[in-house]
Amino acid sequence: MSESKPIRVLLVDDHAVVRSGLAGFLLAFDDLKLVGEAASGEEAVSLCRQVQPDVVLMDLMLPGMDGAEATRAIRERCPDIKVIVLTSFQEEELVQRALQAGAISYLLKNVSVDELAEAIRAAVAGQPTLAPEATRALIHATTKSPGAEIDLTPREQEVLALMVQGLSNPAIAERLVLSRSTVKFHVSSILLKLSVSSRTEAVAFALQHHLVG
Repeated sequence: MSESKPIRVLLVDDHAVVRSGLAGFLLAFDDLKLVGEAASGEEAVSLCRQVQPDVVLMDLMLPGMDGAEATRAIRERCPDIKVIVLTSFQEEELVQRALQAGAISYLLKNVSVDELAEAIRAAVAGQPTLAPEATRALIHATTKSPGAEIDLTPREQEVLALMVQGLSNPAIAERLVLSRSTVKFHVSSILLKLSVSSRTEAVAFALQHHLVG
């Protein structure tokens, strides 16, 4: 990108203080320009069509449409827009979901401002940037034995058991004292690990393979 045309950046995070901090970070670089802020996945998808950013900094934990779903929607509608996931979570299933959805980069929120600026510039050039933790997660995911792919965490086993009982995400959230977005992530992780595409298939798989007591 030339100096006369700064890189247009859209911020997506449901925490106003995080968006404020990122907005301040962008002001420090002449070649980066803030063109919009979104607090939800749906808002991000809508804003992308309106302001046409070059790069989206996308959180994963969002109310409603989560970051991975928003990334997929943005990439389908606006394939020229690059999405950088900027999150606090490094679990391998989240890394996989984000990259499968079309994110070019996966960074953790402990990244330095200079590293984030370089990642934004690299994304525009089509070059991915992965946090070391994300890289390790991907390597671990590709070297697991086939049987290990359906190993669920204790929390995922709890969520799956409640899914088998027919509880909805809000009901599961209330039962386990979790946020709805956290439950949604656990459900998405379960679907990924079981290689199924719906809750119904997950329940059938769990019953068939005796994954829940």
